[in-house]
Amino acid sequence: MGAVFAVFAAFYYWIGKMTGFAYPELLGKVHFWLMFIGVNITFFPQHFLGLAGFPRRYSDYPDAFAGWNNISSFGSIISLVSVFLFIYIIYRTLTDNVTVSNNYWASPEFFSTAQDSLPAASLEWVQNSPPVNHTYLELPYVVIHSSK
Repeated sequence: MGAVFAVFAAFYYWIGKMTGFAYPELLGKVHFWLMFIGVNITFFPQHFLGLAGFPRRYSDYPDAFAGWNNISSFGSIISLVSVFLFIYIIYRTLTDNVTVSNNYWASPEFFSTAQDSLPAASLEWVQNSPPVNHTYLELPYVVIHSSK
């Protein structure tokens, strides 16, 4: 599941640069917490089942394991709801037409000094969102100045 969370994080990080549109941030936070809670409710009870002797990947099991299996199934339903919410977030991102700036992560509230709030630290954040095809005819040379 760690890889799935990484894919979602990459989506939220790059969707503005790829499309030029902002995702609804509140829905993104709700999606994260729903998925986090659903995954933990799904897999944490399975640790107790394993300690009780329940083997993995069985379609039929004794009634003694039914309680924890029901809790685990409920957690997977929560995770499924969060996946549908993610699909809705993609839809809203592409239809709301809320545009982002070139370097939309460089918000002043995230930086402590003026030096930290440079407009961009790499070429990808200097480009328009979304970037134009074939922006450079040759690979540019970038010099990043540091006052440290």
